[in-house]
Amino acid sequence: MLKKISALAFAIAISAQLLIAQQISPTIDQVKMLTSQWEGERFADGRPKVPAALLKRLENVSMEEAWGFLRNKGYHNQFENDWIIINDDKVMTGRALTAQYMPLRPDMNELVREIGKNEGRVQAGGTNSWPIDVLQEGDIYVADSYAKIVDGTLIGDNLGNAIYAKSKRGVVFYGSVRDMAGLSEIDGFNGWIKGHDPSYIQQMMLTTINYPIRIGRATVMPGDAVLANKYGVIFIPSFLLADLVINAEFIMLRDEFGIQRLREGKYTAGEIDSRWSESIVKDFLDWVNKKQDLPMSREELDNFLKDRNW
Repeated sequence: MLKKISALAFAIAISAQLLIAQQISPTIDQVKMLTSQWEGERFADGRPKVPAALLKRLENVSMEEAWGFLRNKGYHNQFENDWIIINDDKVMTGRALTAQYMPLRPDMNELVREIGKNEGRVQAGGTNSWPIDVLQEGDIYVADSYAKIVDGTLIGDNLGNAIYAKSKRGVVFYGSVRDMAGLSEIDGFNGWIKGHDPSYIQQMMLTTINYPIRIGRATVMPGDAVLANKYGVIFIPSFLLADLVINAEFIMLRDEFGIQRLREGKYTAGEIDSRWSESIVKDFLDWVNKKQDLPMSREELDNFLKDRNW
């Protein structure tokens, strides 16, 4: 009898785990586990809510500076390029809301729809509207649709308007869109995509929202900070964003100082491009103290300089 009870308990436990695994989105605790190094504010869904002020400052960070910082931290797989950009003269930053698409398999798609129904998701229309329904202001809808172009168009201008209304941002799709003309007319909306086509979405299915996904050669976590410009897209772990931004801002200050002094003829290129002497460091600090338009607060700069190895 004890063996039967133990077997029943084991079966119930396994069934419960299977039911938990069959989710469109992870639980709040699961998202927290995925992003456990983030210590700040979170959205109701558990995603890290990196500060809007940092995202604004991120707009001025070059791709090389962001890439170099992440590589030095051991994050080698955060960048993807070769995009078609709807408005390539604009920079977009935001927080990643991730979605995964796969080729349609009817039995799995039925399961996804049933789970979505139990989770209270809208049943009218396609499941490609579900990620849009949960967007927050400042989010970027990041989707892996396995680079499908023909019949792989995740959105047109109607859904593009819905995305912008909720997020005030745009999309990063490892896949395609339709109605480029209409999307380009949405003031403020932008998109980094792999292609576009007049066809509509078919033979595809949504599988997950806010799980880790692959975008080309990058791994993206829900809540990652996104920097997208005409040179590519980089996905920044939320807990590294603050350090990345101030490090990049410091490098910009250092470069501005170096270029100014080279033009003045005060130092040689070799002196500026190598480890700075104590006299150059002092000159730089005096220059910074007189500067009125710092990209960071004076307190942030002072704290950064405490550990600076010249």
